[in-house]
Amino acid sequence: MGLLYLGTPLPWDEAKKYADHVRTHGITQFLHIWDRLKDRTGDELLWGDEIEYMVVAFDEQEKSAKLSLRQTEILAKLSDIVHDISAGLRYEVDTLMLLTDHFSVAVPNFHPEYGRYMLESTPGSPYTGYIQDLLSVECNMRYRRALARKHLKPNEIPLTFTSFPLLGVQGHFTEPYFNPNDAVSSHSFFLPEEITNPHARFPTLTANIRSRRGSKVAINLPIFFDEKTPRPFVDPTIPWDRNIYKEDSDAKNGAALPDHIYLDAMGFGMGCCCLQLTFQACNVSDARRLYDGLIPIGPILLALTGASPIWRGYLADVDCRWNVIAGSVDDRTEEERGLKVIPKSRYDSVDLYISNDGFNRPEYNDNYLPYDESIYDRLRAHGIDDLLSKHMSHLFIRDPLVVFSETINQDDTSSSDHFENIQSTNWQTLRFKPPPPNSPIGWRVEFRSMEVQITDFENAAFAVFVVLLSRAILSFNLNLYIPISKVDENMATAQRRDAAAKAKFHFRKDVYPPGRSGASSEEYEEMSMDEIINGKGDNFPGLLRLIYAYIDTLDIEPRELAKVGSYLDLIRRRANGSLITPATWIRNFVRSHPTYKHDSVVSQEINYDLLLAIDEM
Repeated sequence: MGLLYLGTPLPWDEAKKYADHVRTHGITQFLHIWDRLKDRTGDELLWGDEIEYMVVAFDEQEKSAKLSLRQTEILAKLSDIVHDISAGLRYEVDTLMLLTDHFSVAVPNFHPEYGRYMLESTPGSPYTGYIQDLLSVECNMRYRRALARKHLKPNEIPLTFTSFPLLGVQGHFTEPYFNPNDAVSSHSFFLPEEITNPHARFPTLTANIRSRRGSKVAINLPIFFDEKTPRPFVDPTIPWDRNIYKEDSDAKNGAALPDHIYLDAMGFGMGCCCLQLTFQACNVSDARRLYDGLIPIGPILLALTGASPIWRGYLADVDCRWNVIAGSVDDRTEEERGLKVIPKSRYDSVDLYISNDGFNRPEYNDNYLPYDESIYDRLRAHGIDDLLSKHMSHLFIRDPLVVFSETINQDDTSSSDHFENIQSTNWQTLRFKPPPPNSPIGWRVEFRSMEVQITDFENAAFAVFVVLLSRAILSFNLNLYIPISKVDENMATAQRRDAAAKAKFHFRKDVYPPGRSGASSEEYEEMSMDEIINGKGDNFPGLLRLIYAYIDTLDIEPRELAKVGSYLDLIRRRANGSLITPATWIRNFVRSHPTYKHDSVVSQEINYDLLLAIDEM
């Protein structure tokens, strides 16, 4: 979500004048944090999740499902409800007792997100490493969803669904309707201004990305060619001749590719919902080890959670959201993109392993890494090691996209706002998070690649899987390193249609210490999803076997083990193909719908029936 100030955001022409100021003071703020907390240790292994919902308004008479743009009103009401529950003024007896299975559930938190139809929820307090907390995750998720749903309109439903299938189609896809011709921030053909959270940060972020880039963002997803899909496919719903904004000619001048679904606004990416997990480590060294250990896992779980095969009313030949979001916030100029001055969008896969552990050999960081040499030199002169200095100076090649006039000058000893301005707008598969100033929170790692799942059971299963895997990585000192270029290849592979069932991914063969040899092709090989998760005979144990080895070190009751096993069984079955991904289920639903014309088009009626079926799960 990023930082939400109450203030005056500067347009790009003004904001860019302060880019060096923000970078300089951001690094100063990081150095103050580092000096105070680099030796901090003994923090508890706490963790938490973030789940995003889209609020959908159903109309049974007209068989339509539209995005409800009442975020502000909904969050205000939920804030009052949460306050009253916390103060003991209200007790949601029916919801709490029926849904929490007798677990003690802290009052949850609800937050705004980019889309005006989105809600973000987090647990009211962090989870610990105890098994009892793992077993409470699903109940907590169910409670949050039920609490939100209870205080919506009767026809509104909070769905954990990655991308709204009809976002940006011609006609009405929001409630109420707004005209995209008035999209003054994005200049989009398809998304109205009102799709965006009204807080000043969000339209400013949208406009400043477009202004810095010098054009609208341009995302092209390959169309899924069905029996009657036109070849070549040239989208008849694009308003090719619109002439309102200077970028309106971009589409016919090459921005919109044939045989592709064209998306042209930040809202298509940042309007997606996801499941994210944040882990607190004992100390900074463990946080860096965990960060590195989870880097190769990002693409694997992106493929395994794939849930977004429909975009702007068309079936796409992809299963995941990642490249859409990467393109939706790609603020690089034409020169930066064309000359590969900056090879990736600021929303993309991780570029650098950062642990000082002996397993992390220089050969693994085999991608070109642009970084700010003056910032790197400053960090090194301050005593910070090479890898962390490169990590920070790489993040800080980016410009701050939103600058508030009221926060330009800050006390760098007590604030981290300039640091977070850059840090929080580098949206990578993982985020290494220093402690906030004057806070009990420690060094953390955020895992960001997964698509949100349709049911709370599925979301809980993936949360439990990643939590236990993170514990196994740290407890057994697992070595999961492969060259980071191969992680990038895996990210591309993960988004292909049916990748979880059909693709192979680069993965390390020997994950146990003491393997400390340099990176070589003999250390890793291409494995199927089934092999990575469930093992490859005696050659590779599989991630689930590593997790069960960690569970064997715990004092766990048979009933608890059975419950944990039910979550891990979902992961096992997804990986071996006996349980299909949400993306495959959604595509199959559309293609088997009685009104589907086998032309890749998802109609309003199909969308209504699809989302209704999802709500009934």
